[in-house]
Amino acid sequence: MTSELLSPAGSPEKLKYALAYGADAVYAGIPKFSLRAKENPFKDHLLKEAIDYTHKLGKKIYVTANILPPNRKIESFKKSLAQHAEMGPDAFIMADPGMIQFALKEFPEIPIHLSVQTNTINWPSVEFWYNLGVQRIILSRELTLEEITDIHTRVPGMELEAFVHGAICIAYSGRCLLSNYFNHRDANQGTCTNSCRWEYDVHEEKGNDTEEYKPLKGQYAIEEKQRDGELMPVEEDEHGTYIMNSKDLRAIEFLSPMKKAGIISFKIEGRSKSIYYLSLVTRAYRRAIDDLEENREFNPSLIDEIGKTANRGFTSAFLISAANRETERFDSPQETNQPQIFGGQVVNERPGWMEVDIRNRIEVGDEAECLSPSGQYKFKINAMETVAGESISVAHGGNGTVWVQTDGPVEPYALLSLLKTTSANSKV
Repeated sequence: MTSELLSPAGSPEKLKYALAYGADAVYAGIPKFSLRAKENPFKDHLLKEAIDYTHKLGKKIYVTANILPPNRKIESFKKSLAQHAEMGPDAFIMADPGMIQFALKEFPEIPIHLSVQTNTINWPSVEFWYNLGVQRIILSRELTLEEITDIHTRVPGMELEAFVHGAICIAYSGRCLLSNYFNHRDANQGTCTNSCRWEYDVHEEKGNDTEEYKPLKGQYAIEEKQRDGELMPVEEDEHGTYIMNSKDLRAIEFLSPMKKAGIISFKIEGRSKSIYYLSLVTRAYRRAIDDLEENREFNPSLIDEIGKTANRGFTSAFLISAANRETERFDSPQETNQPQIFGGQVVNERPGWMEVDIRNRIEVGDEAECLSPSGQYKFKINAMETVAGESISVAHGGNGTVWVQTDGPVEPYALLSLLKTTSANSKV
């Protein structure tokens, strides 16, 4: 079976870029009932238009409805599923057993893909869902290649999907309670505040010998020290200690063993990420999958291409059992490790020029790169003009579009990237 590249569609615009840059399928969330509820523009007709657009290209779109609903949301959830089933998506991505049972009964023509939120980590669970009628399992990120192989061997009829790139939650397959506990924004209802990436100072409470506190004995004994009110000896910088700040997942170099283990769909995380991130990561994985399907060796330069996007450093996490286990990043919660910066989206072109919707400061003299679904080329920005034809030397993000002179071709869905070695990027 040919491997599928599945990319996030956080908006109708991002959906088009994901498909243009090589995704075979995209996933988009139902407002209120997916885990990106607070930033989801797919209201009613927009999702229908997205489904029709995707199908016209001969590709697939999966609709995410993977919250774990409390009683008060059951009826509205059922009504929403019925409305979206009429739109003809290629699958529902779901997590709640009761809602899955309802969907299988009421909309048998719509396949069900089991969300990673169900924490599926063993073959008996996969077998259970297979017997219930679920078509695909999105496996937990906690699984190793050996465990995935065992699942595929024991339940060969089940389609297996796995995340290969993106942010990792410090939680068991994403079921986090921190956000809800700290500020009543439930990650399991789609309103996560990324509490695991906040700044923390760790203190130790003074110990005592009450029923609630009993010092460990034997081989697990620790030296008893009283540090009441003092910081624990955990590495930190001037911003705090990032004890729950995972590096980003990157498995592009492991697609071949993942396919051999039984994975048919490679999933990229990032419905909230930028178009620049989405496009470059999708294109890199598209090329890697094409090489895999045509029996070509993996191209290490694709790792460099991915590195152009904002990231927290990379890890293979649990996927490779013998891999380095240094998965946390302790210096910053931000995505800052990137050699290039998103300059803007190319929205129009004329001979020798591109019209760019500016996202970050650019100026004449900057070294830039034009990125497109088919390739890229570097050039120096020698001139810029306003839409009225006035010559300018600097343009800032948020001020609309400007014309940028270029010496190469400009394709649809092209993006402008700025090299960090330029003066412009040192000012961003």
